[in-house]
Amino acid sequence: MNAVRERLVVSRTMAASPAEIFAVLTDPNRHQDTEPGDWVRSAVDADRITAMGQVFAVNMFHEIAGGHYVVHNLVIAYVQDRTIAWLPGARREDGSVDHGGWWWRYDLAAVAEGTTVTLTYDWTDTPEAVRAHVGGLPAVPAEFLEASLASLESSLRESGAASRA
Repeated sequence: MNAVRERLVVSRTMAASPAEIFAVLTDPNRHQDTEPGDWVRSAVDADRITAMGQVFAVNMFHEIAGGHYVVHNLVIAYVQDRTIAWLPGARREDGSVDHGGWWWRYDLAAVAEGTTVTLTYDWTDTPEAVRAHVGGLPAVPAEFLEASLASLESSLRESGAASRA
């Protein structure tokens, strides 16, 4: 394991409660609301995320990755209305899931203005062979994470959650 963490971390304060934001983050049907582009498509598994160890799958599309593919995300941290993290992976022919070693994490902290959301993208534990296969890491710049939080905030405003905070 790498002693130095390889990660990007960005934060944004949103005019919504932790519960409202967590509701979006734990709904696979709204997973695309956390992404600023169009890589994330529809949910394969529509069941709400409720615990660590759960796996949820989403349809993805990226030309560089060969077009359509499915990502199976293993939930590696879950604290109601506070923290959720997942480790993306791909299902093997034997049904097991092969995780690349990078993970995404959202931490929510209530503040007077609503909630400060901190998004972490960490690739510290990604093996060299996987790094080479995906063309190097990080796969996205810090600006992508900033745009992800802006997309999440926009989806909250559209749903009316931000106006109730």
